[in-house]
Amino acid sequence: MRIAFIVGNFPVISETFIVNQIIGLIDRGHEVDIYSLGTSSIANHAKLHPNVEKYQLLERTHRHPLVPQNYLWRFLKALGLIITNIHKYPVVILRTINFFQYGRKAVSLRLIYLVMWLIKAPSYDIIHCQFGELGLEGMILQDIGAMKGKLITSFRGYDISRFLEEKGKNVYDSLFAKGDFFLANCEYFKTRAIKLGCHPHKIVVHGSGIDCNRFPFKQRHPHVDGKIRIATTGRLVEKKGIEYGILAIAQLNKVYQNIEYNIIGDGELKEKLQQLITSLNLNEKVKLLGWKTQPEIIEILEQADIFMAPSVTAKDGNQDAPVNTLKEAMLMGLPVIATAHGGIPELVQDGISGFLVPERDADAIAEKLTYLIEHPENWFAMGYAGRNYVEKNYDLNKLNDELVQIYYQVINNDLLFQDSALLPAISMQ
Repeated sequence: MRIAFIVGNFPVISETFIVNQIIGLIDRGHEVDIYSLGTSSIANHAKLHPNVEKYQLLERTHRHPLVPQNYLWRFLKALGLIITNIHKYPVVILRTINFFQYGRKAVSLRLIYLVMWLIKAPSYDIIHCQFGELGLEGMILQDIGAMKGKLITSFRGYDISRFLEEKGKNVYDSLFAKGDFFLANCEYFKTRAIKLGCHPHKIVVHGSGIDCNRFPFKQRHPHVDGKIRIATTGRLVEKKGIEYGILAIAQLNKVYQNIEYNIIGDGELKEKLQQLITSLNLNEKVKLLGWKTQPEIIEILEQADIFMAPSVTAKDGNQDAPVNTLKEAMLMGLPVIATAHGGIPELVQDGISGFLVPERDADAIAEKLTYLIEHPENWFAMGYAGRNYVEKNYDLNKLNDELVQIYYQVINNDLLFQDSALLPAISMQ
């Protein structure tokens, strides 16, 4: 198959799930082209996923051309593009300036730049848009005739939560009508998509896969030095709820003087979280480590005893799916504390692989942390249960095989998955 991935900025260190799908398809003999519609450049090559270089993914990546900020210059360049190319692609170009159908995208002239960038793209079997709002872009490109192929859109989190708050609950109406198929990375978001108008036969759950072999299992025991090491991995943004993890540590610090809390990640709340740490006199106990490569993350988690993922529903509605950072920790045998939030209860089995607590409840987090600190004999059983669950439900190779099956069924217009042997495998993710 020939497959186009439509992505935002690429590669993004927090979006390894996209890299994992791409290399899985390449390993299975399929041709993949990557179209990056984002505007950010690659800031730090040292922090890239190692497979980006190994598979030379940057050479497969086509980046959206810069659109002039000055509208007059933008107009003059767009006029030149139209005059130069209208005799070659008259129908496509006329569609890009259909202001009545495409509204602001056409009026801003950004659509003509986007279309002329893609006009020579080959035909694809599958055009896979990696978030809902990118599905809207893909739908327009397909509708105009700039890209050809079956259109699949993945819903992954903010695109089926925060994006709805920003754009309205009808934002995907046309995509649900015109898109060929949809994937949701958890049952929680699949159900939401159906309530919004997606036909139930046009969407399945396809989880975000993990290379289980990359994360070695370790049986957890208390450290000889008596220190309790707790870790969190995630972007420093509101929906990760990291402030509640810090507040819980502040409570425990009154009783346990040997706590160490390492927070891996970066983001817009870094300064605010550091101020909170300082105000609670936790500078010696809580560390903001910044972004780390996957090998660095593994090294930190190998030394940890407990993993926290205190996700919350952000004020703008943003929510999480079963996050990969939790899966990684569970694979490595860590008992976890997470919130009953979004798709996370589909991953963490309360009382078996860890504990689920209410959102924004530092007291509940502290209570469960105290329990785990006082009962290290339970660490192994919880860690073992967590690894087994992730291996069964989120193994990257199984899910990439499943993705290929989905593609073939979409290409063959075999969309009634309820009559297919594939449905049980997908529905369990």
